[in-house]
Amino acid sequence: MTELRVTDSYADTQILGRAAMTDLLTCDDAARAMTHSSVSKRATAAPGEPEFTSIEICAGAGGQAVGLHQAGFNHLALVEIDQHAVKTLELNIDDHELWAWEKEHCDILEADIKEFDPYNDNFLKKSAELLQQRQLDLLAGGVPCPPFSHAGKQLGKDDDRDLFPRMLKLVEILKPRAVMIENVRGIKDPKFSDYREWIGAQLKGLDYNVCGWEILEASNFGVPQLRPRAILIAFRNDVITDLKYEWPTATHDDPVSVLKSLEPSMRERFEPYFKGVHSERAHTAFEQWRKTAHDRDAELKGKGGGIAPTLVGGSKKHGGADLGPSRAKTAWKQLGISGMGVANDIATCAEKQTEDRDLFGPGGPMLTVRQAAIIQGFPLEWDFSGGKTAQYRQVGNAFPPPVACAVGKSIIDVLKAARERDQKNC
Repeated sequence: MTELRVTDSYADTQILGRAAMTDLLTCDDAARAMTHSSVSKRATAAPGEPEFTSIEICAGAGGQAVGLHQAGFNHLALVEIDQHAVKTLELNIDDHELWAWEKEHCDILEADIKEFDPYNDNFLKKSAELLQQRQLDLLAGGVPCPPFSHAGKQLGKDDDRDLFPRMLKLVEILKPRAVMIENVRGIKDPKFSDYREWIGAQLKGLDYNVCGWEILEASNFGVPQLRPRAILIAFRNDVITDLKYEWPTATHDDPVSVLKSLEPSMRERFEPYFKGVHSERAHTAFEQWRKTAHDRDAELKGKGGGIAPTLVGGSKKHGGADLGPSRAKTAWKQLGISGMGVANDIATCAEKQTEDRDLFGPGGPMLTVRQAAIIQGFPLEWDFSGGKTAQYRQVGNAFPPPVACAVGKSIIDVLKAARERDQKNC
């Protein structure tokens, strides 16, 4: 199978600068950086002893891994079953200097987590010794959402895709200092109250203090998208004993609009056609998109702004990728974007001459995979493996990095306080 990588020139021409920049920023700065063309000198990251370690299951294309890395965690293992997502993790960790520690020490595993055993030599090879030497700080994972989503029929524990029991088993095996589980908002529905209580009781029986379930809205953290996610945080009792966990607070009073987020990349896509046979309609189409997105943003000022509807990854059982159900497509149309498919990247569009479909369609331009990744909050240098549909599904299923970063920092605050307390008591 041929491997494709996102090649929008807007992203590619700046990879060297931003690869060093993004992970060094605060969560707030990282969210802003995804919409700008800042260039800085490439940093040198010398592998050394990590301050905080994590293992992540159901890692997908790395949205949560990126955010936790920005927050200060070094990953011992990233476990994912999808082959394209695994290749995405591999190519980015191999490519980027700031992931040098992970390149040397992190096991990237294509594995079913029902079979993953962290103390089996068949799985962890790079990180096994370090895991044995020190306790794991964080076990994190976005277990499959369909059992709790309305689109997935909300079968909960009766759904074969429910991996909460396996996550809890890994907590028992690894005994991490902290646990983070992410899922769709639907898991907070009243029909799942008994199941949430069961999960809490299981963690309590393993000597963990559950800090609760919280709904965090991605747009409050600089992500230009309506994407509420349910987060469970728990700490081992000996860690949290006399401390209090504080949920992260919003980093943005006003949402970042789709117009602000996508204008640089949209201009980059249209510019090659500003001169030549397509000149008139390229200028017209670009300005029409800007006006539509601007008017929608102005219309919703103070009411959530002109942000995107929730991106979805789509089903592998159905054809190519698009931007979601009819309601989502309508919302995209109000932002000047056609939701009927995903556009080719700049180079492929030119090569295959798909401008009429990708840029000049009556419903407005379609999004490229790179632009969908911007809507999710991925750093611009993060590439995706596989064909266009496989790439888009990875992006659509991701946990926005800026939200993961904010949650990761709030967990590290407790871990640092616990470490300082224990050092004083020694």
